[in-house]
Amino acid sequence: MRIAVLAGGLSAEREVSLRSGRRVAQALRNKGQEVFEVDVDADLLPELRKINPDVVLPLVHGQVGEDGSLREVLDVAGYKTVGSPSAAARIAFEKPIANQVAAAAGVFVPKSIVLPQEAFKSLGAPALLDSAISSIGLPMVVKPSHGGSALGATVVKSAEELPAAMVTAFSYGSVVLMQPYLIGTEIAVCVLEDKSGVKTLPIVEIVPDHDLYDYDCRYTAGMTEFFVPARISNEIANQANEIAIRMHKALGLKDISRTDLIIDGAGNIWFLEVNINPGQTETSLFPQAVNAAGLDLGEVFLDLLTNLDQ
Repeated sequence: MRIAVLAGGLSAEREVSLRSGRRVAQALRNKGQEVFEVDVDADLLPELRKINPDVVLPLVHGQVGEDGSLREVLDVAGYKTVGSPSAAARIAFEKPIANQVAAAAGVFVPKSIVLPQEAFKSLGAPALLDSAISSIGLPMVVKPSHGGSALGATVVKSAEELPAAMVTAFSYGSVVLMQPYLIGTEIAVCVLEDKSGVKTLPIVEIVPDHDLYDYDCRYTAGMTEFFVPARISNEIANQANEIAIRMHKALGLKDISRTDLIIDGAGNIWFLEVNINPGQTETSLFPQAVNAAGLDLGEVFLDLLTNLDQ
């Protein structure tokens, strides 16, 4: 097959996307496929017309890659594409909306406040922040309402830290999500939807070297310890797997997804977010789960690419 792997783009996650694209492209070449790596920019469609691929594999992170826009363009242009449909991507990309879907599906979701930047400016920042602390409590997590790799996210432990955290989050988006900082075991459950149906891969347990599994911890070797499979009971693992599949189906996702969860001290499993386009770098969670399942990354993506018509 002639496969176009799309990566890069102009978001803050550009470098991660390029690394993901390179790794998967090489994995597919190792399976004897003809692979073209395409950086997503204004020349995307002309470049694809020159390549004339049999199928397109988007591995673009950030807004254009994960908010449904890219998939919409590829669909209109008539390309066969791996991944979630644009409508589902739009819902999953916006964390407050995905939280509502999770709650409606019976999943525990942390209490949250959604604050647009315009409201923050016009309704009085000091009073709003005081109210947020009273409602959410401290410590709390402040993060953009969309986007990945924990960019713009901060753990706030005191009232004095909150204004700076808001500024950081607003630098990545116009709406901020504020939630309690949950203490527990953080896990990621990857879902793979192939010709045999929807299934989960071995659960990844994440132990970062500081309070938040942030950008540095995600992509710098040695800053996070991973356990695959996670060091949790079979009962909790079964519940987590069921939640991930439930979210995949409730959001209308397709092919692959990753649901991030945290297990508190009482054994309750809380929904953090869902990712429709998990990273594929050397330190990313999806490839670790693939390896733990005894699968080959190139074979996994090749199966998805070859089963699009089935």
